[in-house]
Amino acid sequence: QVQLVESGGGLVQPGGSLRLSCAASGSILDYYAIGWFRQAPGKEREGVSCINSDDDSTYYADSVKGRFTISRDNAKNTIYLEMNSLKPEDTAVYYCAATGFPISAGSCMDPLYLEVKGQGTLVTVSS
Repeated sequence: QVQLVESGGGLVQPGGSLRLSCAASGSILDYYAIGWFRQAPGKEREGVSCINSDDDSTYYADSVKGRFTISRDNAKNTIYLEMNSLKPEDTAVYYCAATGFPISAGSCMDPLYLEVKGQGTLVTVSS
């Protein structure tokens, strides 16, 4: 069974940075799209960023554009989320998720299209 395992969460002060990692048990190239979504307490799940494997196109939520960067290392079967200029409203559990099925451009930003999900890693932005 394919697994996605996140790491890198923690407590950081506003304005700080964190890098999240998501290691896949198999090849990330087997996925059509892979990315990150988050869920804050009492809020809906929100797509943060994702990347398509076929053309490397990337997508970002408006709330994180210019601050977060998604990347991947195919040799390590790992994707990353570099998060800079963190704000208290970025506090959430961050999940790595992926789909093996072809989906329309940008649909990877909707967690409903990502059938493989990790357990999540908590990011807390607070002074």
